[in-house]
Amino acid sequence: MAAGLKTIIALSFVLAIGFLLVILSSALKHNYLPLLVVATYVIAPLPNWICGRCANPDDFMESAGNAVVDFGRFCTGFLVVMGIALPALLAHSGLIEIQAMIMSIVGGLLIYGTIISFTMFFKEEQDF
Repeated sequence: MAAGLKTIIALSFVLAIGFLLVILSSALKHNYLPLLVVATYVIAPLPNWICGRCANPDDFMESAGNAVVDFGRFCTGFLVVMGIALPALLAHSGLIEIQAMIMSIVGGLLIYGTIISFTMFFKEEQDF
């Protein structure tokens, strides 16, 4: 599937709306704790990238070095779930309001969806 200029524009528009919702969840309620979720957006892809580099890509046996890649996926999954659960935890403890939680979670889902769509559309095909 070829990704063109329209795909890039659409993904950047959705990403901008996601970040706008996260920033508005903090600015409208004068409580900047929902911005902690932005740290998980930055940190979430790092375990996959680091563990993908540590695994031997030239190995023809797939089952030999798969534990490092699985650990990276586990850590990334934990950080993604933390990015969604952190606003709910903050709202449950009364540190932020429910409206801020909803805007932060919807913004986070839009950002994560954009990242997943970007990697799906612009995936390099491997030639053997």
